Amino acid sequence: METITINIKNDKLTDKVTRFLELLKDDGLEIINKEDYEDLKLLRETRVEESIPFEEYLKNEN
Repeated sequence: METITINIKNDKLTDKVTRFLELLKDDGLEIINKEDYEDLKLLRETRVEESIPFEEYLKNEN
C-alpha cells in the first residue's frame, strides 16, 4: 500500500478533490485525514502496551 499526502490551501479545491477521490473508494482507495491518521498511529502504539485488569487499576487509583 502506498500513502500520498495532498496539501490544499483552497477550500473549494479541497471539496472538488475530495468529491473526486470519493469516486475511487470502490476501487480500494482509502481516504484518511491527517488528524485521524495521527490518532490511529497513537492507538496502534498502545496495542503493544501491557494492560491490567480494571479492578487492579481502581486499587492503585490514589
